Amino acid sequence: MTRQVRTSPGAAYDLGYHVVWCPKYRRPVLGGRVKIRLEELIRAKADEHDWEIVSLEVMPDHVHLFVKPHPKNSPSYVANQFKGFTSHHLRAEFPHLRSQLPTLWSRSYFVATVGAVSAQTVQRYIETQYERAPKGSGRA
Repeated sequence: MTRQVRTSPGAAYDLGYHVVWCPKYRRPVLGGRVKIRLEELIRAKADEHDWEIVSLEVMPDHVHLFVKPHPKNSPSYVANQFKGFTSHHLRAEFPHLRSQLPTLWSRSYFVATVGAVSAQTVQRYIETQYERAPKGSGRA
């Protein structure tokens, strides 16, 4: 995957989140028409916020999403936007989800930042800044 730097007023960024969330009690309710509709809803919410979906996989008992949001959007905000929006619509459209579960999603989620370079590469880059600096631009 090549780096795609996006810009907004005052910022240049390449930020990605890997978000995973599960139905309450990890019930396998995300199949068939529910899966298709969930994918549509996730894409609609991303479009609404101008977030790029790099990858999406809906499994029967969990969702994996690789999304590139704006830097002003925290990981918790991104996860909760998807969870709240999809829960509201899926429970309204599929009554069996309301009868099987007290709430569609568990309260928890997993999120990790995803980048084009490893944490080790960034650490090495920062630690060797002084070695690469032009002569005469010593440290303050």
